[in-house]
Amino acid sequence: MKRSLAAGLFALLALPAIAEEAAWAPSTFTLDNGMDVVVIPDHRAPVVTHMVWYKVGAADEAPGKSGIAHLFEHVMFKQTKNIGPEEFTSIVQRSGGQLNAFTSWDYTAYFERVAKPQLGKMMELEAERMVNLIINDDPKGPFISERDVVKEERRQRIDNNPGVILQEKVLSEFWKGHPYEITVIGKMEEVAALTPQDGLDFYQQYYSPENAILVVAGDVTPEEVRTLAEQHYGAITPTGTVTAERKWQPVTPLAETQLLTHEDPKVRQPNWSRYYTGFSQRRQPADAIALDVGLEILGGGMTSRLYQSLVEQQLLAISANAYAWTTLHDEGPAVLSASPAPGVELDALETALMAEVEKVLAEGFTEAEVVRARNKLAADAIYARDSQSGMANAFGGWLAIGGTVEEILAYPDTVRAVTPEQAIAAVRAVFGSEKHYIEAHLLPAEGDL
Repeated sequence: MKRSLAAGLFALLALPAIAEEAAWAPSTFTLDNGMDVVVIPDHRAPVVTHMVWYKVGAADEAPGKSGIAHLFEHVMFKQTKNIGPEEFTSIVQRSGGQLNAFTSWDYTAYFERVAKPQLGKMMELEAERMVNLIINDDPKGPFISERDVVKEERRQRIDNNPGVILQEKVLSEFWKGHPYEITVIGKMEEVAALTPQDGLDFYQQYYSPENAILVVAGDVTPEEVRTLAEQHYGAITPTGTVTAERKWQPVTPLAETQLLTHEDPKVRQPNWSRYYTGFSQRRQPADAIALDVGLEILGGGMTSRLYQSLVEQQLLAISANAYAWTTLHDEGPAVLSASPAPGVELDALETALMAEVEKVLAEGFTEAEVVRARNKLAADAIYARDSQSGMANAFGGWLAIGGTVEEILAYPDTVRAVTPEQAIAAVRAVFGSEKHYIEAHLLPAEGDL
């Protein structure tokens, strides 16, 4: 079974929003044990997406225990008191369903997509592994065997990928001293040192109903979900070990400009990028949404200013873009990035790209550009409701970091209200000439140039 890092590593967590029509608005309630429940009716097909979001991620790990949140995601699929080894996965697949899980700095989520009659069984399975997971010292047991799997996953996904190696170095510097500093998969030496007792301690502290959000999207009614949720989850007693305060904290702006370079024989296409301190939709919602609008104009696709200038007109690049990680709880990077066309040096590419940025900073955006960008972002958000899993992810991910249903429902109107003045102000606040950044160069090994 393929398991995703979600996000966590490479900005895969863009927050889709849902239009505020009543037919798409969710119902919410809380079980007596503190478990929050979100129901998103979607009666177009007799299927449901069932998700359990735990409000714990890599940012919550104890010092020296990096990677345990992600490792624990793996362990959750193994064995419980009443479910045999690998049986969880086979039960879901035999019923024609799909399942997966992912870990971020901010949360861990598990999901199944099944036919409606299987919903109760999915709740039974998730409730079972919330309380009866087996963790022991057996070298072939679930914890130690999955620890080896995660080590191999790191080798394949990070240590064998030059671009990811460089990004890990950049983000470590970008978030230095912050709980996001270590990548979600963890440091190899710390993962290798994790013990079954570490896993048991982590499980007993965080895997409890009052620390979880149940999201069900699909061919259901709130009443149906409430009945099943109370039956399967409602009887679970909270552990009482979950601390109210997370380890989140504001990200300190970069204090100096740095250059990080990584050369590798496996690199066939060089890349240039700069990482600036951006905004968070949780901490600075208006600025973050305005920044998203501005970056859509600057580098959001093939019609963007950077792409049109560097790729289409000057023929200096094969790609050019700008984006920001605005959906983490704390501030993420805002990134300028481009890959040179054959024969183009990175210095020349940098000069041309930054000239376009300086032009934007000096002149601002036109009304037509902002209208087009904000309408595109609003339309993307509204179209996202066509995806049942997209809806479940949007609500679960946002609520897991402390957001509200109302904020998700209001997003299309919020983004359509961004003015040209707000968009350029956000871009200037991030990319202004006095701002520090981390510049990253990904290059072929010297002998391969």
